Amino acid sequence: MRLAATIRGRGYRFDSVREVMAKANAPKSGDDLAGISARDAVERVAARAVLSGLTLAELRSNPVIPYEDDELTRMAEDTLDEAAYRSVKALSVAEFREWLLEPTTTGPVIRSVSPGLTPEMAAGVCKLMSTMDLMVVSAKCEVVVRANNTVGLAGRLSSRVQPNHPTDDVQGILLSAREGLSYGCGDAVIGVNPATDTPESTAEILAALHRLTRQNRIPTQHCVLSHVTVQMQALDLGCPMDLMFQSLSGSQKGNEAFGISIALMDEAYDKMKRMGTAAGPNCMYFETGQGSALSSDAHHGADQLTLEARCYGFARRYKPFLVNTVVGFIGPEYLEDGPQITRAGLEDHFMGKLLGLPMGCDACFTYHASMSQDELESLKVLLAAAGCTYLMSMPVGDDIMLNYQSTSYHDVPSVRGLLRKRPAPEFDAWLNEVGIMNGLEPGERFGDPRVLR
Repeated sequence: MRLAATIRGRGYRFDSVREVMAKANAPKSGDDLAGISARDAVERVAARAVLSGLTLAELRSNPVIPYEDDELTRMAEDTLDEAAYRSVKALSVAEFREWLLEPTTTGPVIRSVSPGLTPEMAAGVCKLMSTMDLMVVSAKCEVVVRANNTVGLAGRLSSRVQPNHPTDDVQGILLSAREGLSYGCGDAVIGVNPATDTPESTAEILAALHRLTRQNRIPTQHCVLSHVTVQMQALDLGCPMDLMFQSLSGSQKGNEAFGISIALMDEAYDKMKRMGTAAGPNCMYFETGQGSALSSDAHHGADQLTLEARCYGFARRYKPFLVNTVVGFIGPEYLEDGPQITRAGLEDHFMGKLLGLPMGCDACFTYHASMSQDELESLKVLLAAAGCTYLMSMPVGDDIMLNYQSTSYHDVPSVRGLLRKRPAPEFDAWLNEVGIMNGLEPGERFGDPRVLR
């Protein structure tokens, strides 16, 4: 395994695959903060030259966090599909990129090898891809999942209604949810970020959302994004719960900072399969974001893109209904501006899809990041064109509880109309039945929340 390259007559030598992976990464303020990024563009090219020549087998043998130090590394290694792995292990990362981009490499072919890919393989090939490359391959990867409806089908774009309220006022949450539904949003999930993380508050909100969806015969899912242990307690109170949520990190230490482990998530998954109220079979919802491990000093010297890929390796253990990266939410310390946030959103979507996940994105930024509304709108269109499973949606794209900019209730039908995409089929039929939509066009009750009881 050669970890050296010569560029313009100057030699570059790297001490480890982890260093190669970090320095091959596109510019990220988080990698700069961690002190692991390339010193300049030429060293980045040298790292990519080295990475191009490494085989997928060598990436498997050199995870960014050693097997003995991290349970996510052990899980990825011990559960890998060996037959699928054997079909690609001899390819270099550059050859793997070319194979993915070949017109004859269809989505089903990619899905057949996906169980044999470690997160480091997905991260490695991602670093060699252009924006167009990321979009082309992502669009091939159709990942279809089912709960109370079906998301991930070709030609579809779903959305999460995010009716957050700063005091968890249930009537306020319901008013916002009705507004979002009246614009055709919410087929991925009606998901509330709670201000009060208690089992009782979680159960109260879930019960109210359950009444809303069942009384109006809305084929969608509901979820309250409390800590997983709080949701487990809420289930014990007897509340309805269609999806169970948890944020994930890409290292064992990062997950410990979140208060979770593989054993805990296994317990939660088992409980949800027994007690969840969605038709299924998919019943879990995960959120991630580049920089989460670094923010808790749990990155082990690895770059944030590779650690993000490891989140997806963790998520696929539970066959989730939804996964999304909250791409600009952690802050400019990790993704500084519009170009970095845009690149990261497309990278995350690509890696999630490549690893077999129904990948969505919260295209967003915090108020102290250097990103414009125009750049944010461009990212939404790029993601939708790349086959993104779902986007967020909230009133005017401004979350009054979490205080960040995201996707509005108006944006989702606009992007669908632009790209001729429709919601999940069951939800689409309901929208047409109640007059919110008329095919691809707004119906007579579009934007009228009074259509909902």
